[in-house]
Amino acid sequence: MNKLRLSSLYQLTVIRFFLILREPEAIFWIFVFPILLAVGLGIAFRNRPADVLPVGATTVQITQALAADKGLSATTLNEAAGTHALATGNILLLAIQNPNGVTYEFDDTNPDARIARMLVDRDIQAAAGQREAIHAQSQLVHETGSRYIDFVVPGLLGMNLMGSAMWGLGFAIVEARQKKLLKRLVASPMPRWQYLLSFILSRLVMLVIEVVAFLGFARLVFAVPFRGPLVQLAFLCVLTSLCFSALGLLVASRAKTMEAASGLMNLVMLPMWILSGVFFSASRLTAAIDAMRGNMLQGMSLAQLATPVAILAAWLVVAFAVSLRIFRWR
Repeated sequence: MNKLRLSSLYQLTVIRFFLILREPEAIFWIFVFPILLAVGLGIAFRNRPADVLPVGATTVQITQALAADKGLSATTLNEAAGTHALATGNILLLAIQNPNGVTYEFDDTNPDARIARMLVDRDIQAAAGQREAIHAQSQLVHETGSRYIDFVVPGLLGMNLMGSAMWGLGFAIVEARQKKLLKRLVASPMPRWQYLLSFILSRLVMLVIEVVAFLGFARLVFAVPFRGPLVQLAFLCVLTSLCFSALGLLVASRAKTMEAASGLMNLVMLPMWILSGVFFSASRLTAAIDAMRGNMLQGMSLAQLATPVAILAAWLVVAFAVSLRIFRWR
């Protein structure tokens, strides 16, 4: 045990851990911010009854036919008043009675207006005596796993692992280089691989607290499901964090100033934020988020997630190897 404590890798790892704890800003962005973001998105996209859509009609008969629909709020208006109500957003659709039937005025670029058009037409056709060719009924299902918050929690977890790993490691190395601290370390017998590996090991310590706090909150407050084995989810989180840590080391291997490091970090992370499908579905998700959603929401095993796991492992090995090769003390 004493031999371990005297090793440079152990000392560097412990120092990195305590340096993170001494930074209130880092604690906020790692632990508090993802929870606040999950709360905001969970409230904004919570399950709630369907909206009642305001519509107008030029005759009392049409208004009465529409008033029976719980999804519509119908008002009788003349054509001029109805057109003005459409222009000001007070109604989504105006049904105008004419000798040939009914004309619908609405903005087809508005999704709610398109829904209102379907509901209004259905009610008017039913009032005119049209019958359904096939009887249909609705059975409402509210199942955990299909909600927006269930979709977004794995994405937020992946985003947080990416941000804390890359920013935390990259900025720490560049700051040490800018303050000439690395020039002192280069004179020691410590190999560079131990210095770089100490950053990754310190990330693993923070990872346990970070993931447990966030996923525990999501489970307790929003009942987000964990359908896959928790051991495999833990493995995916560790692999994801190590992968992004290696990328952070790679970006910081040559950067000499905080401004340069910030620019490189944003250059690497921005495409991931936009194209990864964190908040909205994308045709191609990143391997990390794809794997986490597969485990948490679909209960997929590691064997079924072999492709994204292999991609993460490849990024980890290649990025760490390249950063070890090109790392510069000065």
